[in-house]
Amino acid sequence: MWMICKKEWQQFFSNLTGYIIITVFLVVNGLALFVFENNIFSFGYATLEKFFLLAPWILLLLIPAVTMRSFPDEFKTGTYEVLKTLPLSSWQIILGKYVGNLLVVFMALLPTFIYIISIQQLAVGDGLDMAATTGAYIGLFFLAAVFTAIGIYAGSFTNNAVVAFVISLIACALLYYGFNATSKLPIFTGGIDYYLEMAGIDFHYSNISKGVIDSRDIIYFLSIILLLLILTMRNLANKKS
Repeated sequence: MWMICKKEWQQFFSNLTGYIIITVFLVVNGLALFVFENNIFSFGYATLEKFFLLAPWILLLLIPAVTMRSFPDEFKTGTYEVLKTLPLSSWQIILGKYVGNLLVVFMALLPTFIYIISIQQLAVGDGLDMAATTGAYIGLFFLAAVFTAIGIYAGSFTNNAVVAFVISLIACALLYYGFNATSKLPIFTGGIDYYLEMAGIDFHYSNISKGVIDSRDIIYFLSIILLLLILTMRNLANKKS
């Protein structure tokens, strides 16, 4: 599994594309926080709220771009057939690709800790609410983990990286905000709207972002990830037959 993980890591950083994707993510977030209109200096107090509101939408673009070549390139070049000859199970191959891509995404998120240091240095008084900030980062990492699983699953359908990107982008958007948007329709009343909203990622991400780590939110994220990886394995099994 770790051999596949290492391969994914090296493949992403083997050319400038990987560095450009991560750089764009950091620059866009940095500009939104410190430069653009309604930046953190407009609030009058230390907060990373804008970052945690914006980051999921940027990850919607970043993560499909990271994962889009994972399986499609293997199918297109025929190297997936070589992978199957290795002493690895399908589950190990999927986990290797998933963990490899997830590490790349986490590598993009880690430099954002500099935002915390910067704001703490600029703040007058107590600075950031570290409990809420820590919870928000935990939620962001789980969100990234789910989006990565979606990207891996989307890539298992096709040998075209662009198609994989589009499928992953749409699926991430629907799972993140689709349930929330649908729950606001007038036809969903009497409590149905609440349960419909609860089915979406945004509901659980928002809960954790408040600094309250609820086991139900953690179980939700882990269940979605496991389900997507199982579906990926079934999809690959169907490709064999």
